Amino acid sequence: MKVKLAYGKKGLEWEIPEGYHTDIIEPEWVEGLKDQIGAVTMALNSPIKSKPLKYLAGKETKIAVIFSDITRATPYDIIVPALLRELEHVQPDNITFFCATGTHRPAPKQELETILGKEIANSYRIIQNDTNDKSLFIHTGNTSSGNEIWINRELAACDLKILTGFIEPHFFMGFSGGGKAVMPGMALLQTIRYNHSIEMLENDNARWGITEGNPLWEDVQEAAELLPDLFLLNITLNKNKEITGVYAGDLCSAHKKGCAFAKETAMVPVDRPYDLVITSNSGYPLDLNIYQSVKGMSAAMQVVKKGGDILIAAECWDGTPANTDYERILAAVNSIDELYDYIKKYEEDLQDTWQVFFQVIIQQRAHVSLYTDKLDNEIVRRALFDPVKDPEELIREILKKHGPDARVCVLPEGPQTIPYIKN
Repeated sequence: MKVKLAYGKKGLEWEIPEGYHTDIIEPEWVEGLKDQIGAVTMALNSPIKSKPLKYLAGKETKIAVIFSDITRATPYDIIVPALLRELEHVQPDNITFFCATGTHRPAPKQELETILGKEIANSYRIIQNDTNDKSLFIHTGNTSSGNEIWINRELAACDLKILTGFIEPHFFMGFSGGGKAVMPGMALLQTIRYNHSIEMLENDNARWGITEGNPLWEDVQEAAELLPDLFLLNITLNKNKEITGVYAGDLCSAHKKGCAFAKETAMVPVDRPYDLVITSNSGYPLDLNIYQSVKGMSAAMQVVKKGGDILIAAECWDGTPANTDYERILAAVNSIDELYDYIKKYEEDLQDTWQVFFQVIIQQRAHVSLYTDKLDNEIVRRALFDPVKDPEELIREILKKHGPDARVCVLPEGPQTIPYIKN
């Protein structure tokens, strides 16, 4: 059986031997909206629990448009032109774009042009989050969990904040989109670190598809709402990166509606776990590095047997990435057993530990092999994964190990589909 996995921009095909129970689990197919720009325009003119966007802004209104970095597949070539047409009565100098990098590296000019298009990237002021410089932030209040919320002061000073992004299942926030554009997107490191702390991540509700009762998600939404005058513009996508739904208006109401749609189409129940789960990290741009690829592994972990195997294909053209806390943490340990103790001990000194936390959980449950044609084997080993030279040969070896009754699950789109065990 041939299976095609999302990998980089072109994908790849692997052969799975016949004779084994094999389930291919993909998001429910939803056709892209026929008029993509028209659908965005319609949503901006008929938003959920809000006035139309154009009536929220006057000629002199200072507007913030928060957008995602290269790790997200939001189609800004569709969203931004539609958005700016609704704001054409506003002085262009009054519109500022904010790149919600959170703790990610800043986007170089070429990436900003890829995300927004050259004309827009070179015509408007762009501010990227610098999570380490406290002078750039203002304290907007505290959440009920006790998190001190520090948000980029220039963003907070804007009269209208437009939060853009796309909604998909998220492995500890429940779903992406919504208030994540503000926090962690435009927040100070100490605020993000509190939200992403090991104590919060260990909560049973900090998982795929759960929002209500999820302390991280509730903290994010509450943090965002400490800012006045928010307007949400989120979308859902199919595997061809076509818009399938547009959710605009009130932050909570619009996001809740988008999450319900995403859950219905992207989360799939299965009867029992599998010996081998083959996954991707959704292809470009999400599979840019090993750090991000933990998401695809986490999707696979939901349905792999204890002691089973996960095989993930991720291009990782951006490396580990280099010069990050993730790389430094990995360099300080020699095994999975050491990872948790290390991040628990040094959590207050590290920029982020959440990816390592989930890597530990995943690898305590299953053996993980990583296929990439962009990285040397030693880099993969340094990340504590087994490098794969011949994936099809490895698949045969794994199935032979688990025996003739071995069950296989394939997630061609990686974390775009989240399988889960019924009950």
